[in-house]
Amino acid sequence: MPKRKSIILSPETKDTEVSIMEYKKYGDTVYIRADKGDEIISAIKDVCKKEQILSAVCSGIGGCSSAEIQTFLPESGTFETKTISGMLELVSLTGNIILDENGELYHHTHAAFSYKEGEKHSMAAGHIKSITVLYTAEIELRPVKGGIIGRKYDPETGTGFWDFR
Repeated sequence: MPKRKSIILSPETKDTEVSIMEYKKYGDTVYIRADKGDEIISAIKDVCKKEQILSAVCSGIGGCSSAEIQTFLPESGTFETKTISGMLELVSLTGNIILDENGELYHHTHAAFSYKEGEKHSMAAGHIKSITVLYTAEIELRPVKGGIIGRKYDPETGTGFWDFR
């Protein structure tokens, strides 16, 4: 089934075809509606690129079809990834978009999902690698004002932390 074409709505720019998600800016806050088949992290980063947002926090809810959830393993400095799929209720998404050490957009996002396994209700949560939308996802993106938050590597922990610029 071909994806429908959507329009990106932004008061600062002319309507532009980018992906099937849509967004609208009200004041400083950007509201994103991602649709079936959209990957949420990519949608958020696409809006940041389009709107020249270098640092932001985000939150959201939705109905999803799959998610790659990661857990950081400090002893090896790596992530263990688990993929869940089916009818996933995205009950909470929270995260941030910042600039990494190379000036590229970097996301640090966590999410919690509820779903059914047979008759049992289950939950899964953690660091997010990717989330695919089943029905819709509603994301609020709040840009940082008055500064930029970057990311700097910490050799002691093997991960990165905020770097206020």
